[in-house]
Amino acid sequence: MMPSTLSKAHTQQGLTLVELLVALALSGLVILAGVAAMSFARQGFLSVDATSQLRDNARFASQIMRRIIVQAGFQDTDYAVSVGSDFKTADATEQPNVRGYNNKKYHQNLATGADPSPAAAGVNGSDLLVLRFQSGRAVEGGASDEAMIKCNGQKVTAPISSTDRTASIFHVAVSATTGEPTLMCSWQNDDGTWPTAEPLVDGVETLQILYGVDGVTPGAAPTTAADTVPDRYLRADQLNGPTEAATIANWKRVRSIRVGMVVRGPRGSAPELTVPAQYPLGPNNLMNSTNDVGSTLAQQSDGRLRQTVTFTIHLRNPQDNL
Repeated sequence: MMPSTLSKAHTQQGLTLVELLVALALSGLVILAGVAAMSFARQGFLSVDATSQLRDNARFASQIMRRIIVQAGFQDTDYAVSVGSDFKTADATEQPNVRGYNNKKYHQNLATGADPSPAAAGVNGSDLLVLRFQSGRAVEGGASDEAMIKCNGQKVTAPISSTDRTASIFHVAVSATTGEPTLMCSWQNDDGTWPTAEPLVDGVETLQILYGVDGVTPGAAPTTAADTVPDRYLRADQLNGPTEAATIANWKRVRSIRVGMVVRGPRGSAPELTVPAQYPLGPNNLMNSTNDVGSTLAQQSDGRLRQTVTFTIHLRNPQDNL
């Protein structure tokens, strides 16, 4: 006997309201878990990408600074042989090959030595570094051998006298284009003019520099004999002597340069909102100082990845008469 239609209707029952709500809740949990997993994976991808970009920026910044710093004090062979190891002039205040300024914003007068302190404070206490050097000549009296470059990558022309030098300056400024603190390059043209500073690397939050010196007492003129090995590291302001001539004499005793930078990524690139304090000159209490406002970058709450870059360069060219 075949079941009736009414009996079939009673055997085909749907979900109850409670069962439907439970199913919706479970589905919602699965969806939320999926969204969370995708968001976590996306954040991980962004962090990996930002870390890679951060390392590239830090590598380029350190490479270009190393390249220019080791050129400091280089002389064309003819002049190095004929006038000795120093750029000799009748002016005792001739600017040294290496000179820095602690916690200073770029100002052309800092580069020329016309005024030792006209500038405002640097971005996050950043320092300023001035480097001077010549280029070699391919043949005597000929064109440059193009072995030396300015901080913007341009070649340096051949010198026409023993005191003919070019200058490259590293400093930090806020980029008008990106709004980011940026490692900047300023330089002197062959005609003596100073063009507008050129950005090198975005995201350089602070630039800190210490100088390895020999026979220098902070705030005093040098009184002892010097050799080629640094015996201590000082800030730029500690090389200032009682007179400009004493200050220049101290700068000629720089034997090595320690550079520290903090490079940051875009907002949201860090896995956590709070980023710990950074020490561009090395671990805390190593070379940071309460007298150097930029030697510690305080804890930040902006969710940005940060990388500290620290390196030391021994100057290969003589800076004074040994």
